[in-house]
Amino acid sequence: MNISILGAGAWGTALAVQASERHDVCLWARDAAWVEQARSSRLNDRYLPGVVLPQGLTPTADLAAAIEHAQGGLIIVATPMAGLRGMLKQLPDGASVLWLCKGFEAGTGLLGHEIAREVQPRLRVGILSGPSFAQEVAAGQPTALVAASADAELAQLAVDAFHSERLRVYTSSDPVGVEVGGAVKNVMAIAVGLADGLRLAAEAAGDVSAAPGLNARAALITRGLAEMMRLGQALGARSETFMGLSGMGDLVLTATGDLSRNRQVGLLLAQGLSLGAILKQLGHVAEGVYSAATVLARARSKGVDMPITEAMVAVLQGQLTPQAALDLLMGRQARAEH
Repeated sequence: MNISILGAGAWGTALAVQASERHDVCLWARDAAWVEQARSSRLNDRYLPGVVLPQGLTPTADLAAAIEHAQGGLIIVATPMAGLRGMLKQLPDGASVLWLCKGFEAGTGLLGHEIAREVQPRLRVGILSGPSFAQEVAAGQPTALVAASADAELAQLAVDAFHSERLRVYTSSDPVGVEVGGAVKNVMAIAVGLADGLRLAAEAAGDVSAAPGLNARAALITRGLAEMMRLGQALGARSETFMGLSGMGDLVLTATGDLSRNRQVGLLLAQGLSLGAILKQLGHVAEGVYSAATVLARARSKGVDMPITEAMVAVLQGQLTPQAALDLLMGRQARAEH
């Protein structure tokens, strides 16, 4: 089939590389100079160094041509969450589109499917998510994803586009749960990175007596999953979705994997770096930084208690130090687990 991927960041490029082995793929980028460089060098050194762009992949800076290329096929929106609304507005009625971005839209607090319903209700829409680092997908290392949509035929189209012996694609009819999982796991990854960073700092100082360790990491992941499930269920998601790839799977990967940008934010905050310096050092979007406050606002609007998220928002906004955030969470009143 013809596939157009709108956004030439690491994740969009990685999927384009894999899909171009079997399909005709167009990779759109805003930067015309980058497109010319990519066409000649067959590389995307800015976001995915060392990965060769196959001949079946065509970089372009012409958005209209990229959209036209995917007529009757599949469009993948690979922009950050902030760019999803604007991109959906430019797609033709009836187009089949999946997005890769994870989070709640800043300002409105809407999930991707809610944005689509608001701006382009005649699109066939869904999300492609799951535990996946772009570098590993581009290299052809085994990965499993989930394509979620209320439109079963669209979810199957994602399988037809990307499923292979190295990239396994499951389907789900619960886009709400898959989107909530993708949004909340980024915030939890910052929390786990923060705790791990405090432990590393204590080890460097030679005093680990009260520092968070692996027990704390396990507790944060588990209680983070509980927060994710509470919010998801309040928004109409199914609980079993959070035990799958887009919930527990993506949470574990993002919270513990060294390639996780959100985890890196937590690690660097624990070292005392400012958020501005951290984001400049990363050079890529860490969605949890931008979505944490929106996640918390949406939770409060539904009366959902999310103490880890609340503590991370306070840290990101400079209202709590990393150690104070951990102390606050440990000092909470005892309660039933479920």
